[in-house]
Amino acid sequence: MCFGFSYIGLIWIIMLLVPNIIWTKNKPADYDRYVVNENKVLLVLERAGEFIVTPVALMFSDFNFKGWNFWVTVLLVSFLCMVLYEIFWIRYFKSEKAMKDFYTGILGIPVAGATLPVAAFLLLGIYGGNSLMIFGSIILGIGHIGIHLAHKKEVCGSSPQKHIVLRILIAIPKAIFFIILTVVMAFFVITIIGRNINQVKRAIDYKGGINKSEYIMLNDQEQYILTLGHDTSNPVIISLHGGPGAPSTIADYCWLDYLTDDYTIISWDQRGCGRTYYHNVKTDPDNSTVSFYQAVNDLDALVDYAREKYGQDKVIIMGHSYGTLLGSQYVLDHPEKVSGYVGIGQEVIEEGLYAYKYSYEDALTKAKEAGDDTTEMEKAYEKLVGEPTVANMSALDSITAAYHPVSVTEDVSTAATFFSPYAGVDDFRWYFLILSTMLGNTTYEDLQKPLIDYLLDFNAYKRSTDYIVPVLFISGSEDWSCPVGPIKEYYEVITAPRKELYLVNGCGHSPQGQLPEEFANAIKAFLK
Repeated sequence: MCFGFSYIGLIWIIMLLVPNIIWTKNKPADYDRYVVNENKVLLVLERAGEFIVTPVALMFSDFNFKGWNFWVTVLLVSFLCMVLYEIFWIRYFKSEKAMKDFYTGILGIPVAGATLPVAAFLLLGIYGGNSLMIFGSIILGIGHIGIHLAHKKEVCGSSPQKHIVLRILIAIPKAIFFIILTVVMAFFVITIIGRNINQVKRAIDYKGGINKSEYIMLNDQEQYILTLGHDTSNPVIISLHGGPGAPSTIADYCWLDYLTDDYTIISWDQRGCGRTYYHNVKTDPDNSTVSFYQAVNDLDALVDYAREKYGQDKVIIMGHSYGTLLGSQYVLDHPEKVSGYVGIGQEVIEEGLYAYKYSYEDALTKAKEAGDDTTEMEKAYEKLVGEPTVANMSALDSITAAYHPVSVTEDVSTAATFFSPYAGVDDFRWYFLILSTMLGNTTYEDLQKPLIDYLLDFNAYKRSTDYIVPVLFISGSEDWSCPVGPIKEYYEVITAPRKELYLVNGCGHSPQGQLPEEFANAIKAFLK
């Protein structure tokens, strides 16, 4: 919720007020006879709603046009409601101006003069993600629509009874439509209110520190970062998401909050994915500038930015999954700029699908010991070997998962995603692009191909194993995406001024979302 003048809100208010001002001199002749019967509770709710909606529409810039995206459809429907509202008034002013003319519907919408503006402002609240507007519109709707439904009943009486079968046939599709509409609207409303509550709480919590989403120039591209911290003089951690191309800035706050008392943390949507991709899609739609070595150079630019911005000689690098491949390479290349490294689910060997083979063979052994049919599993593995696509990887994972259960099943990052105050349309556009690989869409894989190819050819033993900085490997004890066995073997081989391997018991590939407090405490204990 951003304070600032809303020209969209002003337009809606003008469209609302002008016909009402004209109406004051064109009231139905017997209108005042019905006013005295208005329910006082509904009248209070109507006035309260007006008191909330009118200033909120003007005081928040959330309602202004934000570019062409999914949410524009919500704004357009809101505008359509206001256009129909104007049509309602034009029709009324051309009528005999009787009470029955005042309460005729439009497109089956009852008491259109009351319903349409309430719906318009409610949709405007959803478009802007503003819970005050949503709350005010609901209060206004209960009062305003309630009053005019009562008037309509007085004026028009009850509708004539139709044949029972005909009534049922008409009622069923209407009921289904309104149930679906109610569920969808409720989802949006609950999500927006949750986001706004989180936004306000975090604005208060991080007052005096930093809580900022922005795009900064890294080499030749503006790239998206989110920075959190209670004291910007604290050491800086740069957090690298996995994938490749699976940014998690939308939800990472659910576990980063446990670190921000002691550290300033920068999360980053790397080149070619998430918000960074869509921000640069016009100049690099095919990700022609994406490569692993470009990612290392971008990270170097981000490190230099952080060192200068926050007055630090060195930073801490923390990566998850694919992010450990990028992070560990950077630490080996630039130890002079790094004070420590944290690898979450450290990548060790992907060459020849080693990690998938490791997980598959373990699951196959357990399945055979249990006397289970392994035909489907074996076929899935053969298909992956022949065609190593994301869809085939996921298909094998879904089968082997039954033999690699985790005891900690809750993941707070799921709720954190829906109620994230940092969520944007581009986050969900990219998320659904990744999900579409399950339906055979190869766009995500095509965009990430240079990084996926690099990952599938990666072998940590083919580069230096001598780290000049302290190293912490932290994994879920039941992680089979980046299996713990190879990590333990790699841990024994590497050298570092100090090294530690910490397993979060019962967790899978994302212990930071499953047991965030234990996870964060282990990191803080090591870094201190």
